[in-house]
Amino acid sequence: MTTQPDHTIEKAAAERLTVFADAVIAIALTLLALDLPVPHGDTTDAMLSSISAHGKEYLAFALGFVVIAAHWRAHHEIFPYVRSSSGRLISLTLGWLFMQVLMPFATRVITAEGAFPLRFSLYAMVQVLASASFALIIREIRREHLYRTDGPPAVFAQSLLRSICLAAVFGISIPVSFLTGDTGAYLCWLLAPIALAVARRVQGRKSSGN
Repeated sequence: MTTQPDHTIEKAAAERLTVFADAVIAIALTLLALDLPVPHGDTTDAMLSSISAHGKEYLAFALGFVVIAAHWRAHHEIFPYVRSSSGRLISLTLGWLFMQVLMPFATRVITAEGAFPLRFSLYAMVQVLASASFALIIREIRREHLYRTDGPPAVFAQSLLRSICLAAVFGISIPVSFLTGDTGAYLCWLLAPIALAVARRVQGRKSSGN
């Protein structure tokens, strides 16, 4: 009776974790569409008016899809280089997936009526936890050397920087939503690409200096 080498078992475990994550992300994206209102009307004008009346829900769906897809893309960039798994990595991945599944609910909450700071804060906090948990995933992979020997370290460093920046921006937007309302809060999100560009430049200078 032959047994599989340890590295083969470890690789299979990492692949199963990746496949499981992909399946959960697909479910989260599907959940976004379940509550989309169906436009109605007996005439073209009535149908267009119905679409316009539900514009906020359609916009929220598009936003939610883009956000979840961005989280999945970050995961997709990292896990091809993961050669093995660990109990902590599985736990962190489950926490990250929990945030992804919660995102459709948070998306519906932010488009509801009343108490904007609370609704906004719930959505932002989900983003904070999702980004922070992914940063911890990268840290676990690097700390326990779960990546392939030919894995480019730049991929991990860039993804870690992006996760930290996003967690910081969404975190800052929470108190801003209570102080300034929706305008200032959403403006924080628009500043995320700028914050990320500055952080990458600083990181590049440090790498050049070393």
